[in-house]
Amino acid sequence: MATKNIFADILDRVRGANNELIAAGVLPAGLDQSRVTVEPPRDPAHGDIATNAAMVLAKDAGRRPRELAEFIADKLCADGMIANVTVAGPGFINLVLKPAAWIEALRGAVESGSHYGKSDIGGGATVNVEYVSANPTGPMHVGHCRGAVFGDALANLLAFTGFKVTREYYVNDAGAQVDQLARSAYLRYREAHGENIGAIPDGLYPGDYLKPVGAALKAQYGDALRVAPEARWLPVVREKAIEMMMATVRADLAALNISPDLFYSERTLIGGAVDQVAAVIDWLRARGYVYEGRLPPPKGAPVEDWEDREQTLFRSTAFGDDVDRPLRKSDGSYTYFASDIAYHRSKLERGFRSLIDVWGADHGGYVKRMQAAVAALSENAAELDVKLIQLVKLLRSGAPVRMSKRAGDFVTLREVVDEVGRDAVRFMMLFRKNDAVLDFDLAKVIEQSRDNPVFYVQYGHARGHSVFRNARSMFADLPTDLTNPTVLTDAGLERLSNSAELALMRQIALYPRVVEGAALAHEPHRIAFYLFDLASEFHALWTLGNSAPHLRFIIQDDRQTTLARLVLVQGVVTVLASGLALLGVGAPSEMR
Repeated sequence: MATKNIFADILDRVRGANNELIAAGVLPAGLDQSRVTVEPPRDPAHGDIATNAAMVLAKDAGRRPRELAEFIADKLCADGMIANVTVAGPGFINLVLKPAAWIEALRGAVESGSHYGKSDIGGGATVNVEYVSANPTGPMHVGHCRGAVFGDALANLLAFTGFKVTREYYVNDAGAQVDQLARSAYLRYREAHGENIGAIPDGLYPGDYLKPVGAALKAQYGDALRVAPEARWLPVVREKAIEMMMATVRADLAALNISPDLFYSERTLIGGAVDQVAAVIDWLRARGYVYEGRLPPPKGAPVEDWEDREQTLFRSTAFGDDVDRPLRKSDGSYTYFASDIAYHRSKLERGFRSLIDVWGADHGGYVKRMQAAVAALSENAAELDVKLIQLVKLLRSGAPVRMSKRAGDFVTLREVVDEVGRDAVRFMMLFRKNDAVLDFDLAKVIEQSRDNPVFYVQYGHARGHSVFRNARSMFADLPTDLTNPTVLTDAGLERLSNSAELALMRQIALYPRVVEGAALAHEPHRIAFYLFDLASEFHALWTLGNSAPHLRFIIQDDRQTTLARLVLVQGVVTVLASGLALLGVGAPSEMR
């Protein structure tokens, strides 16, 4: 059976060596090996793979780590996959694998095809990933874009590793902001009737995107709303404005190839037969987590929700927050936090115990209270991981981009996608960790150069396919399916012995481990970084062939070596296509 995850395979071999030592009485029976790991060493000069086995087992074994490492190393030296074992420092064990190990890993990658890197570490556990959740008060801007791409890629990654994922968008269609949206749309309705509405008042939404809403209201209601009091026209206009704004949001997301499984309406929490916000407050009160009291004056920087009055408070300090949090405003209406508690309770009632929320960086101060609420609601049985998305600085050739005329005060997501394409947007939004500010240069992301990561990675995939086309034009009898086990057996992969070829195989073999690590850490940027490294190794080997013809992928008078190298290229293409798919980015077969 081909090795599909070389790190998992070597971990099994390390544990097997430990089991032999248990059988020999060197290690005690029943030893817990769950903390034993294998990973690439920080310094590649130390070997291919390192294990902490001796360091984590020494105490339970009653031996010094270095002494135990020597026992384990002695067992591993007899393994046919391992060329050399050394013990370093206080007891680290470094392994050098035989070339056959990397060839076997390559064979496994190619044979597995699109399944390479998949795993079942999720075990079918349900995960709710809520992302974007922008207020439906206008088109999505470039900042929303980053959160949307991050959440979608993370959902792809979790599904690929065995989790059952629900992608969710929380529609903030209640509260003051949608009333202001309605008032803004009503002005455009009056404008559609020929009125000169003048400058849009402060506090309302000035963008031209509401003009179609005004026109639609005119077409549907004629003059009727012009003579109606606000109490009558406000809910009508609000409903229409939210409907049309959400249609815009869906279209914006579709431009990024994002389609949430569920759009959850905030209004359903208070607009149904049961006021779910009131119900969750009562539920928490019955358990001692809600009380009537006063908040102490803030120390240092002011706290935005502090009021010097008796109010309804959630005891969030019982779950690690800095201060208890208000659930009702001075006018008796619910705080945003109260509604968010009810919303997260709905997630728990739907069976989720792993919740991931993707928020803008300006919500950083909101994290502790929400995690406290989820802990209280689930009685510590659920976990909320909040991923904060930092700002995007939009540039063109290094200069800041001006605001959009259509939106009024920001650049829309759609404008960016239309200018540079979905692939460039998605890849570059992930080519930096989510909590770091991202400089997005509209000119750089369409350059055809190594300085443009998305081009460099996609070009690697296209270059691989060009190798296939050129090889088959030279050798008409080459097999069309390089993933066929018989072809892989006959390919003579032992010919892949150059250090650059082995380095590329090592990089391919790393993919399953990178995927699992990225999924468990909720960090999809790791995939983008890895793909760039893999493409770099591939392009480097291609360039090496220019100065060393014997290392070219296609050797005119050597069909067998050509076939072996085509399998190596197939490994690269397989992994690039898989990783790009996780990021939601296309993998072109040719680029012009």
